Amino acid sequence: MARFDSQNSEMAAMTGGETRADAFCDMGLMYATGRGCAVDLVAAHKWLNIAAIKGCDRAAELRADLAATMSKADLAQALRAAREWMTVH
Repeated sequence: MARFDSQNSEMAAMTGGETRADAFCDMGLMYATGRGCAVDLVAAHKWLNIAAIKGCDRAAELRADLAATMSKADLAQALRAAREWMTVH
């Protein structure tokens, strides 16, 4: 169920509605808090990073806070995932 919801959120973020950066920030918060899905800090950082790149200042702050709690390996994985997503989209 959570996977389905995250796919719908991703599609909504790509097609419009609320600003894309805010939608990506919401997705990051969803994964960071486990709201409707399992907690996944790598995914949370990925979406907060994308939101920050798209101009969401709040996401940039949250991303920095989250990064301080992550291992270097997890942080590297999250950065790779965000870079790959940005390359495709």
